[in-house]
Amino acid sequence: MNFFFVFLISVCDCLDILSLNQARMQNLEQLEQTLRENEALKEQVNVLKLRLEEADIRLKTADQEKSKIKLLEQEVEMLKEKEEINALSNDDDGDHISLSEHMKAMESESVKLAAVDVELKRFKIENETLHKEIKFLQNELANASKEVKFLEQLKQERNSLQKKLAESQGKVAEANSMALELAKLKLEKQIERENPKRIETSGPSLNNTEEYSNKVSKDSINDLESLVLKLESDNEILKKVQAENEELRTQIQLLEQSLVDSDALIRSQLESYQSEVETLYSSLENLKAEKVAHSEESRVVHVPWELWSHILTFIDKLLLEKKLSLSESAALREMAWRQELKIRDVFVTQKGQPDEDIVSGLLELLKAKKRPGMHIVHIAAEMAPVAKVGGLGDVVTGLGRAFQKEGHLVEIVLPKYDCMDYSRINNLEAVSVGLDSYFDGCTFKNKIWTGIVEGLPVYFIEPEHPSRFFWRRKIYGEGDDFKRFTYFSRAALQLVVQAGKRPDIIHCHDWHTAAVAPLYWDVYVPQGLDSARIAFTCHNFEYQGAEDPVALASCGLDPERMHQPDRMQDNFIQNRINLLKGGIVFSNIVTTVSPTYAQEVRNIEGGKGLHLTLTAQAHKFFGILNGIDTEVWNPASDLLISHQYSAEDIDGKAANKEALRSALRLSGTVLDSDRPIVGCITRLVPQKGVHLIRHAIFRTLEQGGQFILLGSSPIDQIQREFEALSQQFNEHPHIRLILKYDEALSHSIYAGADIFIVPSIFEPCGLTQMIAMRYGAIPVARKTGGLNDSVFDVDDETIPQQIRNGFTFAGMHEKDLESALDRAMNYFMHRKEWWQELVKKAMMMDFSWNNSANQYAELYARAIARARTRF
Repeated sequence: MNFFFVFLISVCDCLDILSLNQARMQNLEQLEQTLRENEALKEQVNVLKLRLEEADIRLKTADQEKSKIKLLEQEVEMLKEKEEINALSNDDDGDHISLSEHMKAMESESVKLAAVDVELKRFKIENETLHKEIKFLQNELANASKEVKFLEQLKQERNSLQKKLAESQGKVAEANSMALELAKLKLEKQIERENPKRIETSGPSLNNTEEYSNKVSKDSINDLESLVLKLESDNEILKKVQAENEELRTQIQLLEQSLVDSDALIRSQLESYQSEVETLYSSLENLKAEKVAHSEESRVVHVPWELWSHILTFIDKLLLEKKLSLSESAALREMAWRQELKIRDVFVTQKGQPDEDIVSGLLELLKAKKRPGMHIVHIAAEMAPVAKVGGLGDVVTGLGRAFQKEGHLVEIVLPKYDCMDYSRINNLEAVSVGLDSYFDGCTFKNKIWTGIVEGLPVYFIEPEHPSRFFWRRKIYGEGDDFKRFTYFSRAALQLVVQAGKRPDIIHCHDWHTAAVAPLYWDVYVPQGLDSARIAFTCHNFEYQGAEDPVALASCGLDPERMHQPDRMQDNFIQNRINLLKGGIVFSNIVTTVSPTYAQEVRNIEGGKGLHLTLTAQAHKFFGILNGIDTEVWNPASDLLISHQYSAEDIDGKAANKEALRSALRLSGTVLDSDRPIVGCITRLVPQKGVHLIRHAIFRTLEQGGQFILLGSSPIDQIQREFEALSQQFNEHPHIRLILKYDEALSHSIYAGADIFIVPSIFEPCGLTQMIAMRYGAIPVARKTGGLNDSVFDVDDETIPQQIRNGFTFAGMHEKDLESALDRAMNYFMHRKEWWQELVKKAMMMDFSWNNSANQYAELYARAIARARTRF
């Protein structure tokens, strides 16, 4: 019984030990998994260390930038010292630094230097803050290093536990062996029950076995108890390690988040710091530029163009009054062209003094100088905004200003009309000495006026002729227009000669001043005016200035010599001369206002009889697309609209739409919010597609839109027809026809319209489609002339996606217009988000004069470089 009792106890104990060992094995596997996680955490700590090292490199870069700041501070101090020295020097030399304008400029520079000092102090404070944060991060890095050491200790403990695990596995194997021995004893017991006699005879053996079994069981139990105690101890260590690992994991997460936050803060501060440094660099460069601007050779940037234009015209006045010689006036004009400070100072200090005192001051300044750019003289019948009928006036002003901004000397010569907008002319002043010019075999006096228009110097010629050529209350449309403008062309060239000008380019426009080209080569080059090349721009081939050849004799041209097929003889009516043809033949450069129109005029219909001449002169004939004045036409700064907006923020366009509806008493209910407004601003003449405009009114109404027309007609029949339409739609909630021109209202229509129609039958360039896109009104245009060069259909897959900006049609019939207008209205009503993107794209299109001016500059330079050819 003792044997069986001991045997059963041993078996139960072994089973318990095996179960306990299995549990311990699972715990050891968990410990191993935890140790693997520790290895991963260690790798994360290494990554964080690398990121801290990267941050340290960035901070070193910041220290380098700080060194640069110190250098810049020294540079600023040097500039200040130079400023003080210059100020003392100017006082000692008795220079004209006491001028109010110059003092204001100096005060402005002092303010800028003070602002730079403030910025530098702020940078110092930010650097100190940044260094404190660096120290904090370095402490965090040291803490992270301690955590890494702790992980190393955990790794050692893991190795120790792995050894203990191996020992436990050996003991488990030993327990299994003991269990096998117990199984053998059980088998012998069963044999004993089956054969009692055999057991009796073999009693001594059994006793030996029982003693052996008791001994083995007792030793096994002792060993197993010892093993259990050891495993329990290991389990406690495992729990402790797991707790420490969990705490370590929490600390690493906190450290990682702290590093991420610190990294983001450092990056933000570095970006801000770099931005401030760049701003400081820019400010210092500006200070240097302004400092250089005080030298004798430099421009004074802060002086407005109006002052320089006034100085130029005053010099010409002194020349015409014979108070300056040709060479003196030329040298002084070049100094004014350069915007040299010293010539400005003479004019300001001598303001109000007799001309003799001003001349005395100017003569002290004369030095030989090199021209800083081209000298360009425009001779034209129009100039916006003082004398404007069509696009010609916009081109003269826009192109002139674009060249002036690039440093070229640009001057304009205009007739002095009695109907000009004199409120837009600054410093209008008559020259006391008149201009003599030839006409009709006699010499006539002309009064010369000088003034500033849009910053450009302008010379106005007022003929003292009994016909009072430019006192007609209109610019064009007189029966003697041929005589009026050939007289002006001759007088304009005489002004260039008498004022001693030596321009590089003389640019004339349309048939009104086309006579300048043959007059220059046949009359004035022999007199010594041979410095210029002639540029001629035709804005519309519809008007050509045909007349009897004898009429040319009035301005001094030889009718018989000019009335030749290769000169000025009209191509259709051979007993007449054609001024437009003369401008083409006798000019070095011939341009028109768009590339497509340049192609169209080379056929019979488009060229109006001059297609053969243009083909023969193709080597010097070019099409250059006009631009618009993006300062005047700018929805972000336009004070004539109710809400300013831009391509970056187009919300103001919707507000302008509502304001336009309210001003014109159009329906503006909630139901009307999805209705597009279709706008049209035009002269109502056949060229503009009057029948298509009329059809667009009714089609827009049928499709659920609203229509606004602004414009009038010089043709009575067309004007009466649209007046009847206006009465028909009087007080209509969705149609408004305003049959006049209103500048302020035109801005409101551009800003409030969603769609803008330009259905011209022919259009040399066109500006309204460019202005409309500038204001986010999408054009519906016929593919002709400049419209074809500026409006590209959104559904035309042959055109690059980035320049598709409107809706086009090719035909001249109402159905052709309908196809484009219906598409536009459908897209507006059903693809809102797409339409908003189209509006932004159209507003960002570049229709400024910069591109056009660059093309003209290239043609000018090429013409100047070529050897002059006598016709």
